[in-house]
Amino acid sequence: MSIKRHKVTVVGAGFVGATCAQRLVEKELADVVLVDVVEGMPQGKALDMMQSSSVEQFDAAIHGTNSYADTKDSDVIVVTAGLARKPGMSRDDLLAKNAEIVGSIITETAKYSPQAILVIVTNPLDVMSYLAWKKSGFKETRVIGMAGVLDSSRYAYFIAEALNVSPKDVRAMVLGGHGDSMVPVPDFSTVNGVPITQLLAKEKIDAINDRTRKGGAEIVGLLKTGSAYYAPSASAAAMAEAILLDSGRILPCCVYLNGQYGIKDTYCGVPVSLGKDGVRRVVELKIAKSDLEALQKSAQDVKANIVKLNL
Repeated sequence: MSIKRHKVTVVGAGFVGATCAQRLVEKELADVVLVDVVEGMPQGKALDMMQSSSVEQFDAAIHGTNSYADTKDSDVIVVTAGLARKPGMSRDDLLAKNAEIVGSIITETAKYSPQAILVIVTNPLDVMSYLAWKKSGFKETRVIGMAGVLDSSRYAYFIAEALNVSPKDVRAMVLGGHGDSMVPVPDFSTVNGVPITQLLAKEKIDAINDRTRKGGAEIVGLLKTGSAYYAPSASAAAMAEAILLDSGRILPCCVYLNGQYGIKDTYCGVPVSLGKDGVRRVVELKIAKSDLEALQKSAQDVKANIVKLNL
């Protein structure tokens, strides 16, 4: 008896993409198509994952391929392909090359799945999300960047570590672009409902905020030959889950803003409700003036890089 499942395409069979695909099939959220230009790699990783199905007790399927034709009629497309950062590189250093890669991916996937929701993971995340929106021709609510979930997850872990509490009880909020100008928001970051401003000294919060902004670079520096993929893949899978299940979860995501928070015609990280059609609504928080100004400054940084694409 075959089960009709959702279909998710993950583009890029590297560490982020393959781990995201693994999380999706192990949770039985969808059948997955794993696409990569390297012959044999997506096929081999897909076969390896399927051989774990009896152990991990899942019967969702994963198919590895080098052909975009196999992605036809996907519900969600997660784009992870691109160059990864190396020590000393900023996310913005990847701009030109990854714009070329992502542009070609979007052209192909949009052709085969014109009704899909796009989840963009490739860096520089905010700029690539804007590029994907323009290249796809999709409604802006159907093109979403992943960064906010990841940045907030890192923030939550650092908070839990500082307070010696379970990460399960921490809800953290990071707004803005996925880069050094991101905006951790302590007033909206809580431990079981208690704002961290009541639990930690300002100096400690400032230190955690700074570590969060440099969270990706810290991992790149430790690995030396790669970048983070466990937390990024979990974050992308969480977004896909909210979309596939039409759950309405409120998650911080990189989305198109055209007036919200005083930001126009750019992609930037803010809390949104996600469902089967993508962004249900943007949630406008009443944040402190300093945080709002920092958010708007972060959006300006994103816009400056968007201009470089000459779209």
